[in-house]
Amino acid sequence: MHLAARAKINLYLHVTGRRPDGYHLIDSLVCFTELGDQLRLAPADDLSLSLEGPFAQALGSTDNLALKAARLVGNARGVAIHLVKNLPVAAGIGGGSADAAATLLGLTQLWSLPSPDPGRALALGADLPACLAPGPSFVGGIGEEIAPCPALPRAYLLLVNPRRPLPTVEVFRRYSRPFREPARWQDAPADAPALAQRLAERSNDLTDAALDLLPDIAEILQALAEAPGCLIARMSGSGATCFGLFADPKAAAMAAAALQVGAPHWWVRATAIARGGAVAPVN
Repeated sequence: MHLAARAKINLYLHVTGRRPDGYHLIDSLVCFTELGDQLRLAPADDLSLSLEGPFAQALGSTDNLALKAARLVGNARGVAIHLVKNLPVAAGIGGGSADAAATLLGLTQLWSLPSPDPGRALALGADLPACLAPGPSFVGGIGEEIAPCPALPRAYLLLVNPRRPLPTVEVFRRYSRPFREPARWQDAPADAPALAQRLAERSNDLTDAALDLLPDIAEILQALAEAPGCLIARMSGSGATCFGLFADPKAAAMAAAALQVGAPHWWVRATAIARGGAVAPVN
């Protein structure tokens, strides 16, 4: 079985409160991109993970989320997992969670098991329930509350990461702004400019905390905002990956080429908002 594990993007993210145990509550709109990691799952006598790809060296082969997902659903069954790690690690785009979701969904199909329980999967990370959803979603609570959102228009993204990890726990620990209200909407934006207008009325509340830890984010956001055709620039999740929203794929591709020349040390990719969720078959 060959599956894509797509990058997660928080189009907006409001911090709405904090539980007594210290976990922050959020309201966010999550979508996925056509860019992502790839996994191959094959029956085997025991459980194993092999890695390749540009970010493979940043991962552990024994404590990986894909392995944890296989143990969660497998009850000591064997499977050979091969992960092509195309997405940067600790980057605010849910790469590890998408890998785990692909493993859970793939193995339940491979082994004819019931669909994975999102509540149980939450033990693997706050992004898991959203990554198990079939499409873009509004996310609440600490990540366990999932609600379908109105259809998103065709739109294109330019993703930029400084190739420096930014642990989520550190960003939330530094968060000090007032809590915000949820900001969901009921009707579908007509096109990419309409989506950008909605997003301009919202924010990523974690941006200031992330900037305190990694000032490079400010340079990335400025470069994206100044790119021709960029409708809005924003950080995803807890960072450090940022995105620019475009209506025209050629403009996104041209901006990607220009940014990569100007900042060859950055990870820069042009892609599109995917129609579905984090996990998709690869033909």
